[in-house]
Parts: sequence; structure tokens; C-alpha cells
Amino acid sequence: MSLRFTKDHEWIKVDGKIGTVGITQYAQAQLGDIVFVEVPAAGRALKAGGEAAVVESVKAASEVYTPVSGTVKEGNANLPDAPQTVNEDPQGAGWFFKVELSDPGELDGLMDQAAYDKYIAELSA
Repeated sequence: MSLRFTKDHEWIKVDGKIGTVGITQYAQAQLGDIVFVEVPAAGRALKAGGEAAVVESVKAASEVYTPVSGTVKEGNANLPDAPQTVNEDPQGAGWFFKVELSDPGELDGLMDQAAYDKYIAELSA
């Protein structure tokens, strides 16, 4: 299972042809208390870098972008009723959607954990 990150602070964990997508610990910390989440519907076609979901906090509303192109297999049905899950476990139970990858090669353009950690350190400097 491979874990990759975007500069917009989304993560994708890939298992076979299915990627699970969410926002990073850093992103949820920047947003603050999350009060609303809208996830994409199954069957929706997504293009890498395109808007896929919405997250709102007490501080701001933000789009969640898909790191890869593909078709949504499922949205996390728990998030609309329990948006705080994203604060509690952003890289676990707080995932936003699962996508069937149409071009696994797009993963090559994303950061691994070490590169993302370095990117965050540079933002905080």
C-alpha cells in the first residue's frame, strides 16, 4: 500500500487500483474545528487536481482536490453526520472518498512521506 501527498495537503493511500483520499494532519490543524463535510457521490468522474469534496470549519471553507483521475467508488457516508472525525483521525477514519484510478502513473507526480514532511517544514519556516 502506497501513501502519497499533494501540495494542497491531500493524501492518497493506494491499494491495488483503489485509492482512499483525505486531508492531512497539517490541513486539518490549519482549518481548525471542522463543522461540515460534503463528499462526492459514487460514480462521479474525477480529474487529477479537480475539486472533489468540500470541508468547512469554524475558520474557513475549503475544497478538497483529488490527487488522481478516476471514478469515485464511495464517499465516506459517516462524515456528513460526524464531520469532527476529520479532526480526530484525518489520515484514518476521517477519509473523504475512495477512487478507482484511471491512470496509476499520476501517483509518480505526488510526494512520498519524506518529501511531504520536508515541504511542511519549509512552509513552517
